[in-house]
Amino acid sequence: MNIQWYPGHMTKTRRMIAEQIKNVDAVCEIVDARIPVSSRNPDIDELTAGKPRLVVLNRVDQADPEATKHWAAWFRAKGCAVLECDAKSGAGTKQFAAAVRTLLADKLRAYAEKGQNRVVRVMILGVPNVGKSTFINRIAGRKTARTEDRPGVTRAKQWVPIDRGLELLDTPGILWPKFEDQSVGLNLAYTGAVKDEILDVETLGCHLMAYLGTNYPEALKTGYKLPALPERADGEEDVAWGYRLLEAAGKKRGFLISGGEVDTERMAKILLDEYRSGKLGRFTLEVPEGTEQPTTSE
Repeated sequence: MNIQWYPGHMTKTRRMIAEQIKNVDAVCEIVDARIPVSSRNPDIDELTAGKPRLVVLNRVDQADPEATKHWAAWFRAKGCAVLECDAKSGAGTKQFAAAVRTLLADKLRAYAEKGQNRVVRVMILGVPNVGKSTFINRIAGRKTARTEDRPGVTRAKQWVPIDRGLELLDTPGILWPKFEDQSVGLNLAYTGAVKDEILDVETLGCHLMAYLGTNYPEALKTGYKLPALPERADGEEDVAWGYRLLEAAGKKRGFLISGGEVDTERMAKILLDEYRSGKLGRFTLEVPEGTEQPTTSE
């Protein structure tokens, strides 16, 4: 399932980041705690090289708590500061200003010794629909950035004053032209970072069902009131098994069409909605290398 999505404004965003990076003291990269690697644009490392980095693990309320601990340690080992939060509810966001000032402690100390009281400027980066605008609005304590539950809403940069000593540079979400690893494209699609309009939602639902059936079977059985999941045949591909899982869940929900067939497309849309909202459970879809994949969900 090839997923390619690179709107023209994202090329403009790359250029803007390169031009503005010299005007900021640090970079805050927001990632989805459920898919911390897939929701990072690898170009950002090159574009922001040399700038102190704060990684915000957003939507931790929807991610596996144990996996989030591993990811926080992984990013810290790479020299990044880490903040765990849920921008939607505001949990964890109040620690942002303090985290930035801790990250820039040496620079702020140097300014103070020179008698300078400079405003700290931080560039906010993230792929589309990772919760960047919601995060900024929480930090600012007011609605400064437009938010919608779909990717590609923020289209231009804007400076957002937080207090007398801190300003944020909001930037449009940026993806990359090609996903070399299909799992990256799928993970982004599951979380809504890629527009559903360009995808085969039913096929996407089959892939997600197969993943959850493998790693979180109890959550599927509980969420869709299934006494048991259809067993996976030897050598059965993800889409084929995922389709049978969709059928089982759709039948349980009563999603039947003419002839008694299950409306699997409707079930796929419901699955994606319930996954994205966290209603189905707390899942992390990727873990740091050397770490076991979580297999339970609260």
